[in-house]
Amino acid sequence: MRRGTTALLTAALLGTGAVTAPAAATVPVEIVPRDLTVTVTGLGPAGRTCQVDADLYVPAGVDAGSPAPAVLTTNGFGGTKADQADVARGLGEQGYVVLAYTGLGFVDGDLCPITLDDREHDGAAAGQLLRLLGGDPSVRAVDDATGATVVVDQVVRQDDVTGTPFDPAAGMIGGSYGGQVQFATAAVEHAAGTDRLDAVVPLITWNDLAYSLAPENGAVSPTSVTSTGTGVPKYQWMALFTVLGVANGLQDLPAVTDPAQLAGLATGDCANFDARVCTALLEVATTGYPSAASTAFLRERSVASYVSDVRVPTLLAQGQADTLFDLQESVATYTALRDQGTPTALVWQSWGHSDLTPQPGELDMRHPAESVQGRQVLAWFDHFLRGEGPAPQLGFSYYRDWVHEQTGDVAAAYAHADAYPVGATETLHLSGSGDLVADPAAVVAGSASWSSVAPVGPNYTETSFLDQTGPVTDPPGTAVRFTSPPLTAPVDVVGSPRLTVTLETPTVAGTQLLGPGGQLVLVAKLYDVGPDGVVELPHRLVSPVRVADVTAPVTVQLPGVVHRFEAGHSLAVVLAGGDLAYRGSTLPQPVVLRTGPGVAGELQLPVTG
Repeated sequence: MRRGTTALLTAALLGTGAVTAPAAATVPVEIVPRDLTVTVTGLGPAGRTCQVDADLYVPAGVDAGSPAPAVLTTNGFGGTKADQADVARGLGEQGYVVLAYTGLGFVDGDLCPITLDDREHDGAAAGQLLRLLGGDPSVRAVDDATGATVVVDQVVRQDDVTGTPFDPAAGMIGGSYGGQVQFATAAVEHAAGTDRLDAVVPLITWNDLAYSLAPENGAVSPTSVTSTGTGVPKYQWMALFTVLGVANGLQDLPAVTDPAQLAGLATGDCANFDARVCTALLEVATTGYPSAASTAFLRERSVASYVSDVRVPTLLAQGQADTLFDLQESVATYTALRDQGTPTALVWQSWGHSDLTPQPGELDMRHPAESVQGRQVLAWFDHFLRGEGPAPQLGFSYYRDWVHEQTGDVAAAYAHADAYPVGATETLHLSGSGDLVADPAAVVAGSASWSSVAPVGPNYTETSFLDQTGPVTDPPGTAVRFTSPPLTAPVDVVGSPRLTVTLETPTVAGTQLLGPGGQLVLVAKLYDVGPDGVVELPHRLVSPVRVADVTAPVTVQLPGVVHRFEAGHSLAVVLAGGDLAYRGSTLPQPVVLRTGPGVAGELQLPVTG
């Protein structure tokens, strides 16, 4: 049986799509997978042995005499190999041998815990599966139907070229949890000098899991999400991603806003996680933030900590609709890979963890040749695994919803640039009376104030991925807003705006030296305000910050977005004292924001067009 539900982070990401394949002259014979149990050994410091449940898909006509390249794929968090059936059959019909497997820790009866895609367990296990695809008889695989030992001999071998034994022509694809394991596998292979992995396609995955679950967006580099500061826990997602999502399912969602109940859950059996995961949960429930040790634990399980060992061509796709792993994470990974010379392409697609449904024609891996992203994947694998076709286009591509609405053409909705970032920077200035003005000479002195009132909320943006429909709210006294005049022409923002403000908070100035618990927590966000006053928060994305020093100007990196602010609309930047999706300050924190000539206060926007 599967442990828990797959409703949260399902790996059906790759099979989701509203595309119907056109009628073909011939209907391909459906590939019936061979159900295998593969024994992987020597994992982690304890040298664990784990049983991996896998399905081997071999296309018709592919055998030892006519081998084909292979693709390895695994599930998203909480899923199983079954979630990968569409991608396996879709790539199989394109002539690829596919091995779909259930990630470590997601099958009852196996004693191996969930280790968050670390290199020593998850990466090493996938490396052994690559050896299996390369025909290594020492990697034991058994046919579950017959009990016969299986040695894979239908995959193209590269031993003579690379000098590496049991080296298949092989790539990997997967989303979310099934995305990060690709980086772990590539790093393990490169560190060992074997490099059996030839191309990867990680979708909607993380760069730094410490940032993903407890982001800190203050004064960070535009091309990195890793900070030396302590983040603000993404309370709902953290709970759903770990204990609640797997062990207890959706019926325990009320605990998301009940720290005492969450603390009780975290002291249980830890839902088959490495115990340090639940230690971090307990810290958040009791102190309100993760310790340095927990932050280091999460960061170690992230490509940010070992990117120099990832040298495999990478087609990286990230979702605009994603409050779990945001666009900034993909920028950090893309930039690091590109700057070290790794062939890398970055795609900002429409869909993500907050909305798992691609646009019609955008992604359908069951029929990859019939969708925009599916064709990108085929071009990537065809070139790097088969040596066929031109070198794929690198650089940066991004989906524009307003173009799709105007044209009805999802392919035309994608723009391409040679690299990220794109466009130019335009600056608006914070002025008294709550205005955003283009002319710095128009700035007048003023002040605005707010206070946090509870560790969780009361300001509302979302309920993780479960509800993106309710209105965003900022109760009186809990936030300040600065608004531009109505726009005379559309403004297209592509990337991460940056906000700089000057604050006064004597209470926090006296407590911030005590550590994270005494530091100011705030949440910054950018609204699109319509002529009728209706507020849109693009994809419900916000930037929480734990400010290390309130006596100096504070710079916040706002969420990465692709958004058109239409003519007649206004931009509004908001600073709030809390949010229902995050674990904020335990004590009230009154804050005054100062504006005026010579006072640091501006909003920088990355604008295209």
